[in-house]
Amino acid sequence: MSDVEVGVFETMRVRRGGIPLLERHLARLARSLAALGLPARVKGKGGRAPARELDTLVAPFVEMGEAVLRLEVRDGQSAVTVRDVPESVAPAVFTASARHVPYPHKTTERACFEAAAAEADRAKADDALLLTREGWVAEGTVWSVFWWDGESLRTPALELGVLPGIARARLGELARLEEGRWARGALDGKSLVLANAVRGVVPVARLDGVPVPVDIRTAEIARSFWPD
Repeated sequence: MSDVEVGVFETMRVRRGGIPLLERHLARLARSLAALGLPARVKGKGGRAPARELDTLVAPFVEMGEAVLRLEVRDGQSAVTVRDVPESVAPAVFTASARHVPYPHKTTERACFEAAAAEADRAKADDALLLTREGWVAEGTVWSVFWWDGESLRTPALELGVLPGIARARLGELARLEEGRWARGALDGKSLVLANAVRGVVPVARLDGVPVPVDIRTAEIARSFWPD
């Protein structure tokens, strides 16, 4: 491990006076801390407590109404930062040349995503799509990637090393997910969807400059995404 301790973080949405996916975020954070051998007890409000009790740290922000919280745990210390909710406009996506590095845990080691985002910015795109070294579709810089194919909503298999996203799990409750390995060409002509636990479900407007077709099912799952 490097001299700088790796951090594990969760980015979550405050919505309508609550954090609708909080328990899922805290469960994933606890799993990642355990898997990476990082301290399972962190210093938060009221002293040291198990990571699963970090809900006491984010609770004061619930009354904000609409916001984005980043809860980071690093070297046994926890911190919360707050920012505004970004617009959920349909983005133009660019396929990056930077290759995806397996990212099974949401850590602060994000060099491949930063490189891909820089490429997208130079291409005047809103976000980037990363492929694995073998050329398989992986994920976006901050999104899980999906596309409609027949009755199924396809998405890259977790075995490729993509993040087991909170939004991915939620979509699995709303639609029939088909996981697998697909080359970039499998996305041509398909209706593409991005999802994360901050912005919910968002259709892609353009992929590598080509307009992406709309599927009405995307709007349907977007309306159902946030638990009541």
